[in-house]
Amino acid sequence: MHSHNATHLNTVKGMNMELTLNNDVTMPALGLGVFQSAPEQTTSAVEAALATGYRHLDTAAAYGNEPEVGQGILNSGLDRSEVFIETKVWVSDYGYDQTLHAWDKATGKLGVDYLDLLILHQPAPDRFEKTIAAYKALETLLADGRVRAIGVSNFMPHHLKPLLDSTDVVPAVNQIELHPYFSQPDVQAADARHGILTQAWSPIGGITFYPGWGEDRRNVMEDPSLAAIGQAHSKTPAQVMIRWHLQHGRSAIPKSTNPARIAENFDVLDFELSAEELTAIDSLDTGNRNGPDPDEAREERFAMVIPES
Repeated sequence: MHSHNATHLNTVKGMNMELTLNNDVTMPALGLGVFQSAPEQTTSAVEAALATGYRHLDTAAAYGNEPEVGQGILNSGLDRSEVFIETKVWVSDYGYDQTLHAWDKATGKLGVDYLDLLILHQPAPDRFEKTIAAYKALETLLADGRVRAIGVSNFMPHHLKPLLDSTDVVPAVNQIELHPYFSQPDVQAADARHGILTQAWSPIGGITFYPGWGEDRRNVMEDPSLAAIGQAHSKTPAQVMIRWHLQHGRSAIPKSTNPARIAENFDVLDFELSAEELTAIDSLDTGNRNGPDPDEAREERFAMVIPES
């Protein structure tokens, strides 16, 4: 039905690889994530990233830092059209009319008149009829040209199926926790079957301190096999992991507020991992997530009100 291969790294534009989404919109493969970045640090992180060459920024209503992302873009002096802006609708704004209004809130805070990619932050299976209604609002925003692409985040195969059965537009992107210790091959396979691009949050395993989840966690940054592969290429474990995502045709949005790290995470186009190295990294999967389980209802968190812009 959908002949597009969403995971095709088709061009290298400037210093960033570009991915073609299933609606033919192109997106820089590598973006800056701002999850858990304090608002006061976010503007300077965005400025540093854009100065480094990033052209893709990932934020969310729930992060509380959309205004600072917008300010960073403004301060960069770049034209709006040069920056791919991705943000997310929070669960408390699910529902058709509420999600249309979530677009107003997001664009107001970011200081823009359209979004490049707007996605639903959680499947929220405990209120899935609202999730479906929210997605139908995304379809309207897409048809109106207020967003260039739409998608989802943290959707497992058993969430994708009922969504696809009830809606018309296949999500362009599914953003999930994905790093060598938790690579979710089943979710990646389901995404690929439907022509949905898989995007990695926590792509270098950095979100290891998600409150209350994954008590026995190990830091993938300290994995000896990644260190060895890095040494072979004179690269850091973080650079090896980001390169691994890119060579597998994924988008990755590493988060940092440190300008040196932001630059390091972007410096991944001058080396190539071998097939054996990719397989070795693939084999590190433990099946243990660091972030919250998308099937678990989190009443209090889901009820968090997103302020007006």
